[in-house]
Amino acid sequence: MSNNLPRMRMTGLQRRSQLIDVGRGLFAVRGLDGTTIEEIAACAGVSKPVIYEHFGSKEGLYTEVVDCEFHILLDAINAALTEEAKPRVLVERAALALLTYIEERTQGFRILMRDAPPSQPEGAFSTLLSHVTARVEHILSDEFSRRGLSGEDGAMYAQMLVGMVAMTGQWWQDSRQPDKHTVAAHLVNLAWNGLTGLKKDPELHVEG
Repeated sequence: MSNNLPRMRMTGLQRRSQLIDVGRGLFAVRGLDGTTIEEIAACAGVSKPVIYEHFGSKEGLYTEVVDCEFHILLDAINAALTEEAKPRVLVERAALALLTYIEERTQGFRILMRDAPPSQPEGAFSTLLSHVTARVEHILSDEFSRRGLSGEDGAMYAQMLVGMVAMTGQWWQDSRQPDKHTVAAHLVNLAWNGLTGLKKDPELHVEG
């Protein structure tokens, strides 16, 4: 019996999803400029016109990949910050959300850290951090006011806190040591206790 059965034809949505997956893998390694439309077509097993039909250009595919990863990470962090909890626990959850995204979608994170797509000339990761900082600012301002501190300082501390978590995430994407829960615990240890009050073996207040 012959094994040369006809391959099932992909629907338009399936083909689009396949091209996004192929593009993600190539863009993560080579970047936008280092990837050619010919390479994408060859890896996907299609002709170049198929890519143009779905995305208009290589840049169109790149923008689609970035937008997809952008919203996956933003939704994860927003979900972590939306739940009812004390500010410290919210920061723990947000840090874990970022580290989990890096762990599970390493290619996506590398892309967010690379070339800016036309839709976000300032950079996808910078745009995302701006969104997150606005959420954290609101949380910290309320906490500062509750403690009798200046609520306006919440904006400045939000920049510091988000910047610290983001830089740690960039470092962790390559090291992966220690594990993400330990890293998140140490992040919050510094953020909440300061250098003079650091605990030797910090632990998270929530499981992630």
